[in-house]
Amino acid sequence: MDNEIQLISDDDGLAVIGRAADVERFLVSEGLPSKALGPQRLTSFGSAGAAVAQAGSEMAADSGRWVKLTPKSAELVKKYGLRESSKTGLSTGVVKGRKGQVGGFVEFAKAPRSLLTNPTVLANAARIMTQVAMQQTMDEITDYLAVIDAKVDDVLRAQKDAVLARMIGVGFVIEEAMTVREMRGGGDEVSWSKVQAAPAAIAETQAYALRQLDAIAEKMEKHSKIGDLAEAARDAETAVGEWLAVLARCFQLQDAVAVLELDRVGDTSPDELNGHRLGLKAARRDRLEHISRSTGHLVARMNDAAGTANAKVLLHPSKSPAVVRSRNQVATGVHDFHVRLGIDSGPRPSEVRRWVEAAAEVRDKAIETGAKSLDTARSLGNETLDRAGSVTGRLSSGIAERTRRRRGAADGRVDEG
Repeated sequence: MDNEIQLISDDDGLAVIGRAADVERFLVSEGLPSKALGPQRLTSFGSAGAAVAQAGSEMAADSGRWVKLTPKSAELVKKYGLRESSKTGLSTGVVKGRKGQVGGFVEFAKAPRSLLTNPTVLANAARIMTQVAMQQTMDEITDYLAVIDAKVDDVLRAQKDAVLARMIGVGFVIEEAMTVREMRGGGDEVSWSKVQAAPAAIAETQAYALRQLDAIAEKMEKHSKIGDLAEAARDAETAVGEWLAVLARCFQLQDAVAVLELDRVGDTSPDELNGHRLGLKAARRDRLEHISRSTGHLVARMNDAAGTANAKVLLHPSKSPAVVRSRNQVATGVHDFHVRLGIDSGPRPSEVRRWVEAAAEVRDKAIETGAKSLDTARSLGNETLDRAGSVTGRLSSGIAERTRRRRGAADGRVDEG
């Protein structure tokens, strides 16, 4: 049936499937950016379309787009009242557009019962949704590494540790398998046999990189002198960027292996596909939490160093701002890294407290304090003068009285003689 599209959503994204013109019109009307699912993925989604057809719908599917889940696209899922499957977590539904209009899509019908209760169809759709989301993250990490101009292979080669050296070869093998998968439209046994041992080497490298970040945080924590903090912060500024690049590469390769693994399980054990998919997603969340804790601890230590530097900026006008600038550089790098991996970002970089601002603040306080002291001094001075005047008056009166008495006594003695 014309003007109908199918929506399939999970906690990562939304798939929009139907005729190309209808899909495009729907996305334009909702103002959503998207990426093409590609013919291979669309063919896999065809099984879902077949289930719809069996239920009496004539919906055609010659186009498919994927939308990353954002607050806006999440509201769209609620708007059209998609029905969620308790087994897979997928929300599905069919919407109908008004023919000849650019916008105006309305809810047409919930997804047919046969689609919602077909475990094979739903598991396959869920697998594709998960794979697309992972590949989106992989693309974003590629962009991230290009933006920061980090040559991960150079960082790895500079290390003497054999664990890191293995990462280069593992990356080549995984990239080869992903290229073959893209060309043939799916994974194969030969490619899987080459990459199935890769997760161990990747995990070791990830653990190594996290230990390096923890060591940097500990180094920042143990210093209290501004000179030592400035040196440690300067070293951290470069080192943190390198180890974040290594972590990003590890995460990218882990997602690639997961994509290949889901293909393998789908081919060999389709009944276990959904459970395996959920397990991979849980493991992925655990990795993100571990990375978030480590990088968050590092930023917290850098914040403490910046706070110490700000407090002593008047005594160290050149080194204190340098500490804060290094902290901001590290925090910005961690923020960008978190965004690419889908981790909630931390606080914004703090401002460098300039020496002149601190000096002006101290000057203003000194002037204020001085003014109060001057008023107090004047008050005390006047009081002292008043007291002194009173004492002087009393002393003068006493001296005059004694002088008068002495003169009177002297006059009396003369008269008596």
